Amino acid sequence: MSDLVKGNIEAIQRTELHRKIWSIADDVRGAVDGWDFKQYILGILFYRFISENITDYFNDAEHEAGDLEFDYSSISDEEAERDFKPNTVEGKGFFILPSQLFKNVVKTARENEDLNTDLANIFKDIEGSAIGYGSEEDIKGLFEDVDTTSNRLGGTVEEKNKRLADILVGIAEIGFADFKNNHIDAFGDAYEYLISNYASNAGKSGGEFFTPQSVSRLLARIVMDGQSKINKVYDPTCGSGSLLLQMKKQFEEHIIEEGFFGQEINMTNYNLARMNMFLHNVNYNSFSIKRGDTLINPLHGDEKPFDAIVSNPPYSIKWVGDANPTLINDERFAPAGKLAPKSYADYAFIMHSLAYLSSKGRAAIVCFPGIFYRKGAEKTIRQYLVDNNFIDCIIQLPENLFFGTSIATCVLVMAKNKTENKILFIDASKEYKKETNNNILEETNIQVIIDEFKDRTDKEFFSRYVDKEEIVENDYNLSVSTYVEKEDTREVIDIKVLNKEIEETVKKIDELRASINEIVKELEDE
Repeated sequence: MSDLVKGNIEAIQRTELHRKIWSIADDVRGAVDGWDFKQYILGILFYRFISENITDYFNDAEHEAGDLEFDYSSISDEEAERDFKPNTVEGKGFFILPSQLFKNVVKTARENEDLNTDLANIFKDIEGSAIGYGSEEDIKGLFEDVDTTSNRLGGTVEEKNKRLADILVGIAEIGFADFKNNHIDAFGDAYEYLISNYASNAGKSGGEFFTPQSVSRLLARIVMDGQSKINKVYDPTCGSGSLLLQMKKQFEEHIIEEGFFGQEINMTNYNLARMNMFLHNVNYNSFSIKRGDTLINPLHGDEKPFDAIVSNPPYSIKWVGDANPTLINDERFAPAGKLAPKSYADYAFIMHSLAYLSSKGRAAIVCFPGIFYRKGAEKTIRQYLVDNNFIDCIIQLPENLFFGTSIATCVLVMAKNKTENKILFIDASKEYKKETNNNILEETNIQVIIDEFKDRTDKEFFSRYVDKEEIVENDYNLSVSTYVEKEDTREVIDIKVLNKEIEETVKKIDELRASINEIVKELEDE
């Protein structure tokens, strides 16, 4: 399928998703807070997915066995308990009874006087089905943010049920057929759309810089360039799992041998990331998403090193830094001899990623531009990275790519197996398509960047492959603008032509003034 056709399908599917979300919002507007609305949409989208997923799982098996008329959603709970539940949780990670499937619940949603409590029990049962199994920690708390008995939905049971029915029916009408075969990341796209339309005004923690799918694709392509297989992929600040999922989506032809690993401090995003793994058919045995502070309590030390690391850590946030004297001895931070400043944790995330990177791997990290020229401890850490030849490439991205900030971010690429002591600088600030709210990277823009990442040539106003000596001469300043000249797009003015135009204008003014004086004189004489 051509990129153009794929792009058109993506646009159609994305428009349909946004239209339906907006339609549901119209039905519940004024009753459910924007932030809470986001939680219900995402939670029930996930409920629809796992219902369809487990139905397909059983149906496919029965159809292959010869029973082409079999439909798991149509059998009794008793038959399901007896014939289908045994050994299912070991394979799928969860179990859902036919009566509890999204498809069957939505049929009677409008008439069900116990809808809110029925849903609460269903969600409890889904999570409960994993207790005692290997998937328990991956399933636990997934529906925590979808409180169907909350007064946020309405003051009476009737009001709660109406709002829930509106959401259920609306999500049922989204015409995506099979989630896993969608051209868009439906869950990630829904999340981005909901964040951009509701979270910014919710007065809660919703202004996080969700990584747009196009940026996720770019990072995935960078870390996988030249690789036929990798051991595993890691995101130390995984958010909703967007970057990890792009690795799966972009490179299913490659072998990601040991799966997907991530850590997230925010509970909501932690739940979303786990949902997203299941949503994209990543079995619980193939991912490990853990909750905690990556800098203070890293939880994947036993799984390192990683051949691929992708990350969009929070920009210049505060952290404990040297207020904790033990951190300078931490194997992740000690080699640089300095800790990232307490006010700017950026290099703490970078040093953490470097420590978890394998000797043949590559890390691609979205960064705040200021970290490449600020002085003090950050300069000391930059010097360590440059002197040890860990920095492979720095890419200036266009402004206004991310919801929540208009700043033109950068991508830092690190590797431990470089053969040349040089750094590639790419100014991709003009590589974008302008849309109503945010700029986006189209496939053509991504390809231009990837081609240059491979070619490593000097292109006027776009890229330079710079020797370490020049970087040292520039006092370890790593700003792209220091090495790649900006094209002067201002109109060239011919001063001679301009002076002639001014002369002619002055002459006309003088003639006009003389004419006005004549008219005034005639009026005075009358």
